[in-house]
Amino acid sequence: MIITLASFKGGVAKSTTAIHLAALLQESAPTVLVDHDQENRSVTKWYQRGNGEGLKFRVIDHFLLGREGRNYTHIVIDTKAAPGKEDLENLVRGSDLLIIPCFPEIMALDTMVDAAQILNGLGANSYRVLLTNVPPAPQKDGLYARQALQELKLPLFKCQIRSAKAFKKASERGVTVDQVRDYDNNVVAWGDYEALAQEVKDIVLAQTTTTKEQVTDHE
Repeated sequence: MIITLASFKGGVAKSTTAIHLAALLQESAPTVLVDHDQENRSVTKWYQRGNGEGLKFRVIDHFLLGREGRNYTHIVIDTKAAPGKEDLENLVRGSDLLIIPCFPEIMALDTMVDAAQILNGLGANSYRVLLTNVPPAPQKDGLYARQALQELKLPLFKCQIRSAKAFKKASERGVTVDQVRDYDNNVVAWGDYEALAQEVKDIVLAQTTTTKEQVTDHE
């Protein structure tokens, strides 16, 4: 399974999502995280801050993907921010699912408005938008953002990632958020990503089943 992370704005938890999704997929099968963000190298730096011991999966440069990718059941790719139309089309063709994180704030939503036309042309089964850094109840930022994105006819994950200080500490220590045990919200934060990992598996499985049925029908 190949899962790619892309965003139209920096600082929307793209790399955080890549790290945690790779960690959860690693629990069921060999997983590698590919650093394709040559400008920021966020996931590589995260890995290095933990001295390679805080994360239970490998992080490699994208130049090594062709040689080493065959050794893994799951491949998660962290790309640079603000891809163009051609880049998006290639990301979709090369992935089982493209994940686009988005903060529930006006600047991030404005960026998604600009990208909606391109995204809608990719086909709803090719990608999902993931709301991240969602403030806890009773704040309704997440609800309003979800409604705005639905009006743009953008497919959304059912789950969302709530804001948590534990994520910052996890990044600083080079570990996943479940290992930041001195922050009470680390369990909730990890649970949000567990829900995402399961939803990703369900979406890809449904797509695979549909493809097989279509092939059988043609035969």
